[in-house]
Parts: sequence; C-alpha cells; structure tokens
Amino acid sequence: MATQLIAPRLGEGVEELTIVSWLKQVGEPVAEMEPIVEVETDKVVTEFPSPVAGTLLKIDVPAGETVKVGDSMGSVGIAGEEPEAKPAHEKPANGEPAAQVEPTPPIPAQPPESGDKNSGQEIGEGSKRNFISPLVRKMAAENQVDLSRVPGTGEGGRITKADVTAYLEQAKQAPAAAATSTLKPSKGNIPSPTVATPSVAPAKPTLQISPDLGKLIPHTSSRRQIAERMVQSKLTSPHVLTVMEADMSAILAHRKQHKQAYAEKGINLTLTAYFIAAIVEGLKSMPKLNASWTDEGLFIYNSINVGMAVALGENGLIVPVIHNAQDLSLEGLARQINDLSDRARKKRLLPDDVRGGTFSLTNYGTGGSLFASPVINQPQLGILGTGAMQKRVVVLTDADGNDAIAIRPMIYLSLVFDHRAIDGEAGDAFLSKVKQTLENWR
Repeated sequence: MATQLIAPRLGEGVEELTIVSWLKQVGEPVAEMEPIVEVETDKVVTEFPSPVAGTLLKIDVPAGETVKVGDSMGSVGIAGEEPEAKPAHEKPANGEPAAQVEPTPPIPAQPPESGDKNSGQEIGEGSKRNFISPLVRKMAAENQVDLSRVPGTGEGGRITKADVTAYLEQAKQAPAAAATSTLKPSKGNIPSPTVATPSVAPAKPTLQISPDLGKLIPHTSSRRQIAERMVQSKLTSPHVLTVMEADMSAILAHRKQHKQAYAEKGINLTLTAYFIAAIVEGLKSMPKLNASWTDEGLFIYNSINVGMAVALGENGLIVPVIHNAQDLSLEGLARQINDLSDRARKKRLLPDDVRGGTFSLTNYGTGGSLFASPVINQPQLGILGTGAMQKRVVVLTDADGNDAIAIRPMIYLSLVFDHRAIDGEAGDAFLSKVKQTLENWR
C-alpha cells in the first residue's frame, strides 16, 4: 500500500506550508528517511524525509504551491503501484492514522524576521487577521497588489493564490472609468465625486540580459525574502536614525574578570550578552519601544523578546529570538545566545526560535563598520545596531569640572525607530539608558 507524505506541523500556529522543491521526481527511488521534499514556513526551510523506502509515485502539491498541515504532499510505494487517492486526513480501514514522520532539522531561509508573531504576514481589521503565505506575498509583491483589497476564500478568510489570480484578472477587466472617479450621494442628495487613489507601482529599470554582457545569478529563496522584507519595511514605517557613543571600558573589565568562570560552565561570554542586557534596561525605561503599531493605538508587549541577527554567509542572515529576556541574568542571556547562534549556523533552528520578537539587535561591527542605519524588523518599532569597537582619544570631565584626555574603547550605538510611534525625545531617552547601562556596568 502506498504511503502518503503528510505535511508536518513545524511549530505552534503553523497551518500551511509552501513546497520549495521536490528532491525526487515521480518514478525515482527513495531510501527510508532520505530527504524527499523541501517545505517552507515563513521563517525556515525544512527537508522532509520519506517515512519508507520505495518509489515516489505521485506529487500532490507541486513546487511553489501551499499545502495545509495534515494534507498529503505526495505518496511513496512500490514501483508500478497505484498511488493512494483518498485525502490525507482520512484514516485507513484499520483506524490508524496515516504515516507521518518528523522533519529533519530546518534550514534558515531568511532574516529579521524575526519579529513576527506568526508564521506568515497578517493583514486585516480588528481581531480578524488573515494568514498570508510566502507564495501569496511573492505574487502580491511582483504584481504590486494591495492584499487588504483582496477578498479571501480560504479557511477563516485566508487569501489564497487563486484569490490573487482572480483579483488580477478582475483588475484587467475593470473599465477604465472605474479607476478615475465614482459618484455617491451626499447628505443633500447632491452627487459628490469620490476620487480613487491610483496605485503607483515603482518604476523598474529596463535591463538587457545577454550572455555577451555578463552572467545572471538566479536569486535564492532566502535572497528573495530578504529583498521583499526590506522593501516592505521601508514602505511600512518612517525610519529615523539616532546615534550615540559609548565607552566600553567597564564592560571589557567585567568580561575579562568573569570570562574564565563562564567558560568553565561551557558558556562563551560574548559582548552580545551585555548589549541585550542593556537593551532590556532601555526597554524597561521606555516600554513604548517594546510595542507594535496598530491603527487603534500602540500594542505594548508584556515580555521583552530580543531578536539577534546571526550572519549565515551567502545564505544571508536569520534572527533567532531570546524570549522573556527581562527574566534572564547575564549568564542566562549568554547561554541562550550561544545555543541559538550555534544552532543557526548548523541549520538546527526550529520555527518557534525565530518568532515573537519585540525588538532587534544587529552587530554590523563584526565586519568593521563603525555605524549604519539598519532596517526595522516589522512589526517591531526599533532595532539597535552596534558598530566596531575602536580605541579613541576622548575628553573626560571629573566632578569638579576638570578635563583630561584619555584613550578609551569606544563604540557607536545606532538606534533606528518607527517615527509613527516614537519621537526623537523618546528614542534618545532609550538610547541614553542603553549607553548608561554599558558605561556603568557593575
């Protein structure tokens, strides 16, 4: 009997997956537990293994399409055997559920986003929120479609690929007059014009692609998601940058004193732990930054969940999240940083590891950059960037007002915040608290 390949649940709240690619074609043999298909949530790509040895008999969901958790992606069995035709959610005659196996550890697919609380983008009004799969987001981005205008016919009002396709067809067939103005009666029964706002798509430069002129390197799924999220973030919120300088002398002294003791516990005490601890103090003093913007008001989170960008070389970067950072000591932060960074680079992160961030940290200083203007991880309101540490000549003033010149390890702290929710005074107050925490570490 053929064995169905059941779409796995990769994390809490995940209801749909996107088929990235089939690693086997129909008719090809596959060994037991050999990866057979790559599936993707909004955060990670996962290789799914075949639960049995045999031949791939059927592909129910082609690459690029979405599948609901628990439904069949395809089937494996004996070559020449008739594929199983019944839906995946039905049980065989013996009453036992269809075979299902756990996926192999996931492969990070993209960055920041870590600030999302769900496995996909959400749109909607009030409490009605619609899951937007990566495929639908891609279609919308390529065709400049405002998804808030697309009626969803999927489960719970979700927008499907078919919904976007139908919307595009309807837009093509709509009379030109409908795109200019419509009339509606006013209170005095006098028609008053209501002019529709035109959708302006960004101009795309024309590019002649020819082997004689150069070489085309196709975009990876990771790079496409990075590009989409960066553009979407800039279109969503007005980014404002503020920069301050911090003396790292106290931090370096503390780290030097305790690094060996931490190492004996198997913990690498990195500067990232101090930065996150300082962010926690800053968010405690300015909770409006530990929030998300809504049309009704600011939604301030109870927990401080800090996402930290981890570079993955050519695979871009990913932002695992330290949840409830406000409850962790420096040792606890360092331990989690070690664990998440290690699993990110070994491609062992789980979908829940990159969800629920309320604020982000990025350390571009590892590449030698002094300061930069990072992009906000939506729907968060801020991101802190740390530059390269340098010894610089500074002027120190004592309690009596006397000045002295000294050499200190200095670092630039760059805060980018959403100006819809936060003004410059609040942003500077947060950054000042981060600076003070670092400079007065005990």
